[in-house]
Amino acid sequence: MNLNDVHRGIKKFKSRRRIGRGPGSGHGKTSGRGHKGQGSRSGYSRQVVFQGGTMPMIRRVPKRGFNNKWALAVVHVNVEDLESNFDAGVEITPELLVSKSLIPANFDLVKILGNGELKKKFTVTAHRFSGTAREKIEQAGGQLQVLPGKKPVVKNPQRKSPASSGT
Repeated sequence: MNLNDVHRGIKKFKSRRRIGRGPGSGHGKTSGRGHKGQGSRSGYSRQVVFQGGTMPMIRRVPKRGFNNKWALAVVHVNVEDLESNFDAGVEITPELLVSKSLIPANFDLVKILGNGELKKKFTVTAHRFSGTAREKIEQAGGQLQVLPGKKPVVKNPQRKSPASSGT
């Protein structure tokens, strides 16, 4: 074997199909479009998901419910998780909960739920608290700090211009 034969016949770019250049090319006469029908005409195009006239898969699959893409992502932590993961007197914030892997990093609101027992004293900072969580934290001698939620985005607020104030 010769080393100069190793790459013989291998091209970096595949040459394009030359359509409609006679019968010798293999793509002559009908140019790969077959005989007659919609697909043989000029200007023919179809949707990428077209399945040959069959009922498309997306229409056959049953669909239920509603997915609200504007809903806030609320993550929750139970009081028993705070009890088992933190020492007494610690100030618990959403950043601290993320660092301890109790909640995921992507969220809009943090809610503290009242499942479990709480005997340690904490200062808990979160967006929402359930009624039982509020009671248990206060009974243990802890404090609650409520964070403000996300504010809605107001597009093009109506402003009064000085010229329209009247003359």
